[in-house]
Parts: sequence; structure tokens; C-alpha cells
Amino acid sequence: MDGVDGVDGVETEPPERADPESSPSSRLLSGPLPDGVSARDRGHGVPAGAHAAMPRPAPRVASMIETGQTENIRPLRFHETSGLEDWRVVGEGACAFFRTETFAAGAAFVGALADVPADGAGDGSGDGPDVDLRPGGVLVRLVSVTEDYYGLTTRHLELARRISELARAHGLAADPSGVRTVQVTLDALELPAVLPFWRALLGYENRAGSDEDLIDPLRRGAPFYFQRMDEPRGGRNRVHVDVWVPYDEAGARIAAALAAGGRIVNDADAPSNWVLADPEGNEACVGVAGPPGA
Repeated sequence: MDGVDGVDGVETEPPERADPESSPSSRLLSGPLPDGVSARDRGHGVPAGAHAAMPRPAPRVASMIETGQTENIRPLRFHETSGLEDWRVVGEGACAFFRTETFAAGAAFVGALADVPADGAGDGSGDGPDVDLRPGGVLVRLVSVTEDYYGLTTRHLELARRISELARAHGLAADPSGVRTVQVTLDALELPAVLPFWRALLGYENRAGSDEDLIDPLRRGAPFYFQRMDEPRGGRNRVHVDVWVPYDEAGARIAAALAAGGRIVNDADAPSNWVLADPEGNEACVGVAGPPGA
């Protein structure tokens, strides 16, 4: 599982990967369960290699690197900053969803966003928000997208505060349950042969110099992550969906999936990642970025 990261031309911590072949078989997989999910909901006796490769843990952002007037930050730093209670970091940046009673109310809020300095410092050199206006609400996303960095910066901290203040001035309240992002993950033996096909087909581009990630240059379509395989694996799907949710919504989302007939296949990386499967064994991952206290 992949999301916002930190490259920015310097050496950063490598992404952590759990070995999909290292999970013991014929036992309950360990790891804390989210609220609302009981031990009886775990998957039982999954043979090694027959489950989804464990996703990369919560999105990686460079550890506070000085870059001129700003620093690159991790999701946890964002979540621990006071005044940002409206916001949740998911796979594609920091997001807030503000519910509206009418489309006109949302449009008025979006129009006012144009007057908020994009960089949080007033010099006009920073990143503006991505905005999705719908009849029921407005989704605002903050993420820095450059040739060598895809993630959050200290500028986003002040920008998020200003946007929340503006929302309150318009009588709007944030609803974290409306925040989510979805990513498509493909297993591949030869990434250099596979990735160019999908890049051409989708009209996507490589993300921040990555040779295993594609993003929509318009930032509308779901990103694609290509997971390297050392050898072919049988008994599992080669394509699965990763669903990023707010850290305080994961329990409810997983519980709903289990109530709908799913099961937990692997929760060794909880509370950052869970692998679930539907009644026929098709797998999906639930990811959380920077959960406080983890």
C-alpha cells in the first residue's frame, strides 16, 4: 500500500514492507483489532503465500527536511498539530470534508477559498488546495506534487487552519466520515515492462520520480501502485484495491465490511493496515496514515 511520501532529492527512510511469505499458517494472525471488531472476525489458517501481499504501512513523508521556507512532514506531525481537528491524512494527502445543505452554499465556500493564500505564508509560491464541490458537501485536499516529492509540508499546517476558519465563517462543519481515497495495486514480476502499458492506457504519469507509482496528472483518478513480486504466486488475485480511511474511521469501516460477509486475512500491521477478503476470497487493504499514539 502506498501513499504520500518524501523523496525531495535527499536520502529518506526506505518504505517498510512486510514479507507476504513470512506469515505463519494455520493460526490466528496477531495484531490489535480496531474498535467494534472482535477476535472471532479474524481469518483462520491462511496458508503462507495465499493471501494478499501486505501493503506498505501508512504513507511515508520525509522526516522534517529543510527546503527553503518550508519542511516536509509526516502524517503523524500533521495529526498532532493543534487546530487541525477537521482534517485527516489519507493516501493522497490531508483532506477535510465540509457538509453543506445546498449546492449554492458549497459554491460560495469554494469561491471564498480563492482568497486564501495558497502557501500559508502569503508569498504565492506554495500549493493550492484540490477542491471537489458536490451538492452535499465540499472535499478539500492538500498535497504537494513536484517532480521529486509527493506529500505534506509545514505550509499545509497553516493553510489547513485558514481553510477551517473560513468554513466556520460560512457555517460549515467538517465530517471526517466523508474522507477516503482509493488506490489500485497490481502485482508485477517485471515492473519496467508492465508499468509503461498502464501509464499509456490511463494517461497517467510517474509520481515524484517513482518507478512503481502512477498518478493522474489532473489528480482526479485513483492512483496505481505496482507491487514487485519475486516469483509468480497462485491462489490469490493479482489486482486488489487499497482503501485509505481516517484513523478514527477504520474500525467502523472494517466492522461494516465484516458484517457484509468479509473476513480479516492479515492484521499484522494494525493499526496501520489490514488485509480483508470478500466471501469468494477477493482481497482489499484498509490503510490508515499517521494514527496518533500508534
